Amino acid sequence: MLDPSSSEEESDGIVEEESKEAMAPQAGSRISPSRTSESSGGLAPSSSRSSARPTSPSPSAASEEKEDLEKLQRDEEERKKKLQLYVFVMRCVAYPFNAKQPTDMARRQQKITKQQLQQTKDRFQAFLNGDTQIVADEAFINAVQSYNEVFLKSDRVAKMVQSGGFSANDFREVFKRHIEKRVRSLPEIDGLSKETVLSSWMAKFDTIYRGDEDPRKAQQRMTASAASELILSKDQLYEMFQNILGIKKFEHQLLYQACQLDNLDEQAAQIRRELDGRLQMADQIARGGKFPKFVSKEMEAMYIEELKSSVNQLMANLESMPVSKGGEFKLQKLKRGHNTSIIDMGQEDENTLSKSDVVLSFTLEVVIMEVQGLKSLAPNRIVYCTMEVEGGEKLQTDQAEASKPTWGTQGDFTTTHPLPAVKVKLFTESTGVLALEDKELGRVVLHPTPNSPKQSELHKMTVTKACPDQDLKIKLAIRMDKPQNMKHCGYLWAFGKNVWKRWKKRFFVLVQVSQYTFAMCSYREKKSEPQELLQLDGYTVDYSDPQPGLDGGRAFFNAVKEGDTVMFASDDEQDRILWVQAMYRATGQSHKPVPPTQVQKLNSKGGASAQMDAPISQFYADRAQKHGMDEFISANPCSFDHASLFEMVQRLTLDHRLNDTFCCLGWFSPGQVFVLDEYCARNGVRGCHRHLCYLRDLLERAESGAIIDPTLLHYSFAFCASHVHGNRPDGLSTVKVDEKERFEDIKERLRVILENHIVNFRYCFPFGRPEGALKATLSLLERVLMKDIVTPVPPEEVKGVIRKCLEQAAQLNYQRIKEYAKIEGQKDQKDPENVGRLVTPAKKLEETIRLAELVIEVLQQNQEHHAEAFAWWTDLMVEHAENFLALYAIDMDAALEIQSPESWDSFPLFQLLNDFLRMDYHLCNGKFHKHLQDLYAPLVVRYVDLMESSIAQSIHKGFDRESWEPVKSLTSNLPNVNLPNVNLQIPKVPNLPVPVAGLSVNLPQMPSFSTPSWMAAIYDSDNGSGTSEDLFWKLDALQTFIRDLHWPEEEFAKHLESRIKLMSSNMIENCVKRTRMAFESKLAKSSKTTDFRISPTLCTMFNVMVDAKDQSAKLCAMEMGQEKQFHSQIDELIEESVRDMIQLLVAKFVAILEGVLAKISRYDEGTLFSSFLSFTVKAASKYVDVPKPGMDVADGYVTFVRHSQDMLRDKVNEEVYIERLFDQWYTATMNLLGTWLTERMDQQLHVYQLKILIRITKKKYRDFRLQGVLDSTLNSKMYDTVRNRLTVEEATASVREGGMQGISMKDSDEEDEEDD
Repeated sequence: MLDPSSSEEESDGIVEEESKEAMAPQAGSRISPSRTSESSGGLAPSSSRSSARPTSPSPSAASEEKEDLEKLQRDEEERKKKLQLYVFVMRCVAYPFNAKQPTDMARRQQKITKQQLQQTKDRFQAFLNGDTQIVADEAFINAVQSYNEVFLKSDRVAKMVQSGGFSANDFREVFKRHIEKRVRSLPEIDGLSKETVLSSWMAKFDTIYRGDEDPRKAQQRMTASAASELILSKDQLYEMFQNILGIKKFEHQLLYQACQLDNLDEQAAQIRRELDGRLQMADQIARGGKFPKFVSKEMEAMYIEELKSSVNQLMANLESMPVSKGGEFKLQKLKRGHNTSIIDMGQEDENTLSKSDVVLSFTLEVVIMEVQGLKSLAPNRIVYCTMEVEGGEKLQTDQAEASKPTWGTQGDFTTTHPLPAVKVKLFTESTGVLALEDKELGRVVLHPTPNSPKQSELHKMTVTKACPDQDLKIKLAIRMDKPQNMKHCGYLWAFGKNVWKRWKKRFFVLVQVSQYTFAMCSYREKKSEPQELLQLDGYTVDYSDPQPGLDGGRAFFNAVKEGDTVMFASDDEQDRILWVQAMYRATGQSHKPVPPTQVQKLNSKGGASAQMDAPISQFYADRAQKHGMDEFISANPCSFDHASLFEMVQRLTLDHRLNDTFCCLGWFSPGQVFVLDEYCARNGVRGCHRHLCYLRDLLERAESGAIIDPTLLHYSFAFCASHVHGNRPDGLSTVKVDEKERFEDIKERLRVILENHIVNFRYCFPFGRPEGALKATLSLLERVLMKDIVTPVPPEEVKGVIRKCLEQAAQLNYQRIKEYAKIEGQKDQKDPENVGRLVTPAKKLEETIRLAELVIEVLQQNQEHHAEAFAWWTDLMVEHAENFLALYAIDMDAALEIQSPESWDSFPLFQLLNDFLRMDYHLCNGKFHKHLQDLYAPLVVRYVDLMESSIAQSIHKGFDRESWEPVKSLTSNLPNVNLPNVNLQIPKVPNLPVPVAGLSVNLPQMPSFSTPSWMAAIYDSDNGSGTSEDLFWKLDALQTFIRDLHWPEEEFAKHLESRIKLMSSNMIENCVKRTRMAFESKLAKSSKTTDFRISPTLCTMFNVMVDAKDQSAKLCAMEMGQEKQFHSQIDELIEESVRDMIQLLVAKFVAILEGVLAKISRYDEGTLFSSFLSFTVKAASKYVDVPKPGMDVADGYVTFVRHSQDMLRDKVNEEVYIERLFDQWYTATMNLLGTWLTERMDQQLHVYQLKILIRITKKKYRDFRLQGVLDSTLNSKMYDTVRNRLTVEEATASVREGGMQGISMKDSDEEDEEDD
């Protein structure tokens, strides 16, 4: 049977190669020294030199030729070793009986290559550039931007990808972990859960990562790769190990056919021979005393027991295997232990098989095709056939006409007879009325065997007397299937001492009862039990010469056992070879019989052609021998050092695995594990040796930069440790000296590499990948530090080792980020060569801040990705962070020392570090944090002192030069000023505006206009004075700066807050007082007539009070008890000042009204001036139009009142103050009118006085009502008194000459329109 993977074309190719090899020596080509007599079909390395050698080579050329020759010999030896190893591996794959391909191993993902990493970077950059059609919000874009900058562009990721330790799943998990915190920090949205947002973001990530690739193709590829990763067929395993061992395809075909790997019986027999050889080898070791060197002498006897126990276990495994895979036949269980019978081979007290133990079951298929020679019947007569197996049921075909007797009917039968009798009869229907049975025309009786032809044949029938057709033939086919436990059958001549005592031809069947029990059984026809049987345990089969005196049989062979010989003979040579091969597999003998024809061929010089009756297996064996493969096939596995062979195949398999497309981290694939397990069990490779070699290979790869899973190292190390310390769970306890020495060496190497991985944990496990690897490394280190398998290592010892590693890690990490910061700084410089000469204090500070950002980023990544692994050693991670920060503190102190004492640019550095440290539970108020506070506390105090002095001085000078113009009018004509480039996360430090007298520092100057145009957007106030706005802005900026410092020490923070609040209270108090003084001074200098106008400056002063009140609530408020100390005092002062300012302004308004009343007092009744004015007006009015005296006075006053009201309402920002002012203004002026009228109670008012008073009273009432003065205030008693008096006077004056000319106290729309 050919290899399923081979084809006719490949076979033709092999024949062509063989013909070329036969012709090659004739062409004079040079042949390898190791293959002078036989060609390897191109296997041996060919020489590129000419076949003609130089006559006098130089010494160097001779040495080179010698080296080349030695290299060729080494390569040839290596090739032979791999071929032999491949033979052993093929047998493990062909018939495994110890191991199965595991299905519970973790599925390995496809690894990311450098090309795929670059492609991923390009795809994410294209998304950020807007070149994709993926719709995303700003939050997702920011997350992708951060992921791209921090992860994808990281050199640690690139190095990990180069080492083959990153998979696509790792990329996805890092992004998922990266966005989880971002999504949690987003505000809640009704109807949209954060899990939905997270799922949406991950779907967009997958779309970006996949790019334009069709997801269905990717899924198909992933499914195919996953399937090959989980389970492999035999052909796939063969192909894999061809690649691993460098075996060519045609070499595999030669070995496959010659080893009969498709013949499961041959493979089972090979295993039995190997196990028998291992038992014999154990006996030889026990007899010869050639034991390996053990750590104890007492282990030698245990070693023999271990060898026999392992073989017995393999025998039990083989015993539990079915006879042939895929069959339904189950082996009968014998009542005796076959392992003991094999070990004690040759003893006569074995339990023998009974005839009932040998049971066979056959399936027969009888197909009747047609009958020929049926001529006597009428064409329309009905005929049919019946078929039966002796002792079974009878079946009948369909009916057919005699003119066309064809059927094609199949009958299925089951029998236990190896030689059954099959009867087939031909019937025709009887036409007679009284006929009871159909008429039989003929019959045929056949005795098929499993070796009978399967195709249909014509058989002559025995006709009955009633049938005139004497030449009846029936065409039928009988297929008799061979049961699984029948290994061979046929007719043989046999003669023995105890059985088959007469030389006679019998039908023999070789029956397999179990994996270790076979029997030769002879049967008679129609019998289910054998007539005689021979149990083949202990027999040796071989070819034999013809025996004189035995007539019958042509090709002889025998089965020999101590005291017994059974001779067999077949009728042809091919049948003999098949019988010998079958019995050779059954006996499990070490001697392999060689056919006499092959011996003659080997001994003949000319070489005779193989006989045509030789089986196909012999042809493949001859062809393998021609190609030099026979030595590998016939080699005794027990004579090889399988420890070294397995070491080689495991190393090559690991190399193959690390170079495949999976991110394996050193784990073998299920198929590889299966083959290696089977090889170890079948060839007795010690488990400790296997894992020691595995550990050594893994450590070599890890030392060369490959990513190895520490969990895998832990498994192998734990096995070796339990073995060396005598605590293996399987009970094996012998320990070789070399195993212990190798274990101690590997243990030390493992400790060194684990400590190195912990030192480089940021670079060996970047971003926490591979997942759980760092935690497994720490666990393995604790295991490695154990002195034995039982006693745990003291926690302090483990802690000390990890502490030392983390101290080195702090130095390494800081050195790396310094180098990275230096490289980044050089990228920013236009001339990198002059970087060293351009370092100024400002540049140094900028570099220190950049370095601080990197330090914080490193600590945050450590917390996010690595803190979980160090959960048992949290204090060590805190120490690591403090050590890391201590290294930074050195550079930070050096940078701060060279800063000018006049510069405050270092405060952002404090804010950056403090904002991170104060939020970390372990680092807050730690060693570095306290050092940072000690550095900046004096600087903060000095800064506050200078700010206080400068603000106080700016208030003094500002109010001296204050124009009291509102800021809005100052800044409306200024050019647009761009806002300063302020980092939103690091507020700028407010500058000191002016130098302070007595100090030697040069403080930066503020602009000539104190408050920039963008201040209105900040304070929502644009009507205050320049000095006040500047003061409030500086106080707020200073307080914001102090607040944003978030000083961690509570006592000093309270001191700073108290001081700033007290300073703000004092400054605002000073501002309020100066404003009140300026208001009083300004008012005193103004006019007292109706020409007086409320100027914007007076409104500005009111607004300063408003702003002072608003700012005091924010700038002077303290918590709880101290709030009254500052805030209430300022409020009282402001209220008192505002009250005084309102009173001064009302007094001003009263004085103006008094002036108006003084003017009209000249018309009082009884005065000389009144009479003179009345006569003059009356006389003049006869000739010319004389203006109404007093109306201009009333109009002037009304205009003054309305202007003042509009100005105050428009310019003053506080409604409460306006209402209070209007109430007092109305009340005071109304009281003045009432008093003035009361003084003239006994006098009648002049008509002109009456007109002026009526106009003033009515307009005042109307205007103040429009300004929102309450009715209770407007309709006061004094107003009623004034109104009643004026009404009475109006009634009196209306009867006089001339009347009131339309002026009345009554409401009139026409009057209002006229006035307007």
